[in-house]
Amino acid sequence: MKEKPSKVAIAGFGTVGRSVAKILCQDRPAQLRLTHICNRGVERKKVPWVSEDVRWTEDIGDVLHSDVDILVELIGGLNPAEDWIRRALAAGKSVVTANKQLIACCGLELMQLAHENGRQLRFEASVAGGIPVISGLREGLAGDRLLRVSGILNGTCNYILTRMESAELPFSVALNEAQDLGFAEADPTDDIEGFDARSKLAILASVGLRCQIRPTDITCRSIKVIEAIDFVYARRLGSTVRQLSRAEKSRSGGRTVFASVQPALVPIASPLARVQGSQNLVMATGEFGGETVFSGHGAGGDPTAVAVVSDLISLAENRQSQLNHFPTAEAPHQVIGEFNSPHYVRFTVADRPGIIAAIASILANYQINIDAVLQERGSDKSKLPFVVTLEECNTSVLESALRDIEKLDFHVQPLVSLPMLG
Repeated sequence: MKEKPSKVAIAGFGTVGRSVAKILCQDRPAQLRLTHICNRGVERKKVPWVSEDVRWTEDIGDVLHSDVDILVELIGGLNPAEDWIRRALAAGKSVVTANKQLIACCGLELMQLAHENGRQLRFEASVAGGIPVISGLREGLAGDRLLRVSGILNGTCNYILTRMESAELPFSVALNEAQDLGFAEADPTDDIEGFDARSKLAILASVGLRCQIRPTDITCRSIKVIEAIDFVYARRLGSTVRQLSRAEKSRSGGRTVFASVQPALVPIASPLARVQGSQNLVMATGEFGGETVFSGHGAGGDPTAVAVVSDLISLAENRQSQLNHFPTAEAPHQVIGEFNSPHYVRFTVADRPGIIAAIASILANYQINIDAVLQERGSDKSKLPFVVTLEECNTSVLESALRDIEKLDFHVQPLVSLPMLG
């Protein structure tokens, strides 16, 4: 006998919620039927293309006490989203969410609650929007032992950096443009400081590396230090600048995870360099399968809604399954943001003889070798930018050396240090 469609409630009727509702109402997947929409100020949210038999409400209790099968949580943040999801699971409803912050902070706990109640929690849309990276890591690469996940996880930062690169724009102008086009929030702090990407990286580490990392344990560095001149020097080095998120298991067998979100130089030949605008890309490196790349549109209502509806269809077609979509993950002994890599360091100085010698002397004290010195011609000598590239060194050792260098009196603005990918 043909099963009845699963009844679906949407909590949160913003950009993504509207896109999910449009797919459910216009495409009408046979496995699903939208029955409830919950949102504050619901009267101003109503739209004529939603079927008249859908109930609009401001009270989540109306959803939790109904015969809805699946709650779609799209309000974001920790509160009241966590409470609503807990109550929905306890009431015997499965949950689909795009809430990266919540999954990064308490995904394992919520998965356990879902299991105890014979229900499921799906979260494909929490990382990289419409790119099926969660299922790809869990299922497509299940036969490999993943050692590293890395990528471009924030479309706002990638839009800003690629516009700075292509149009030679200052950071502030590129940011304003991103805000005008809706790619950046009025307060873009979570994006440009790396907080958004680190929540996504924590989820990828849990799913792909089986390492349970708290987002606050991941080192973050802002992209707002990047200037147009950095792209000029990067091109001379065969590279460009991207906000890079990466997590890697130690190869020594210990339970150490290296994780960071920061701007970095990436080679032009790398897939990371070819990601333009607000797109996302995730690279998974396995012991046996090597590198696998997932890329596409990682932001926006429609791509994210596709991931949500895909989770809904999977749930509806596998009602009896209690498959755990958040595999068992262990907490590592330590999470550190120190990677051994070559580095790019830009200095901006009031030019005078002896500057390179002074820098080289301090670096030598820390056993750090200079690889090259680059300087563009025609720069103002009172505010001269030049770059020193360094051979592979440890991040923490370099930071100690740079603190000593910053004490020298020729700087006219703070130096900028970026790791360089091989």
